[in-house]
Amino acid sequence: MTDGLVLVDKPAGWTSHDVVARCRRLAGTRRVGHAGTLDPMATGLLIVGVERATRLLGHLALHDKDYLATIRLGATTVTDDAEGETVDVADARGVTDAALAAAMARLTGELMQVPSAVSAIKVDGQRAYARVRSGESVDLAARPVTVSRFELLARRGDDVDVAVTCSTGTYVRALARDLGVALGVGAHLTALRRTRIGGFRVEDARTLDQLAERFDVTPLASALQAAFPVRLLTDDEVFRVARGQAIEAADMPGGVVAAMSADGSAIALLERAGDRVKSLAVFAPAG
Repeated sequence: MTDGLVLVDKPAGWTSHDVVARCRRLAGTRRVGHAGTLDPMATGLLIVGVERATRLLGHLALHDKDYLATIRLGATTVTDDAEGETVDVADARGVTDAALAAAMARLTGELMQVPSAVSAIKVDGQRAYARVRSGESVDLAARPVTVSRFELLARRGDDVDVAVTCSTGTYVRALARDLGVALGVGAHLTALRRTRIGGFRVEDARTLDQLAERFDVTPLASALQAAFPVRLLTDDEVFRVARGQAIEAADMPGGVVAAMSADGSAIALLERAGDRVKSLAVFAPAG
């Protein structure tokens, strides 16, 4: 099986783990993982890594993301989305377009966001969603996120269609909840579709049925070049990086960089550390 990434258009009703399990069977290997979890109700882009490309996934998950979402005004749920029990209802007919735009503007930029109580964040070693489903009350600490785009696309009565661009760690469910709080009528998420992670777009993804017919894998070298700035290494640098040795930081930009050999082979993910460069993941064999 080729090392690389598989771009999946996740269907509604599937967990991200369900998709990974299906890809393991299709790929014929257990060394499969995913970057950036999608809730079962959500659809859209899920990046799956196969074999050595699983080492990329934690870094890909840090990229910013685009979503299309529908938020229903006037009802609050325990999960902040349509899958949870409704806990409060209000009349949202008095919410004007101007008030909606102003509230969305206040939820754009650098924010301190309290994650949804049913998130996968661990509280004393147990997932928050597990505690909530067992009847516990969970209070999560606010954390910094960036919402660079929160745009109104259409309004259909109490349903609001929006586009969101946000940093890793942002919960669109929580954004819907906070919009309802800001408007004083409550709100929850009824639909969510992820359309982009970094340089990867859902238009290039394939459904599970399509993958069952032909399991397309973006080769590791191509995946690296699509996701990160590229630094070509000399033969000596390839030799050193493959053995876990540091190299000089000359001409190395900040952030995570894909290191490639002159023949286009994937060597490593590198990051500058002062005047030296450290390896985050090495793909080239030491030999």
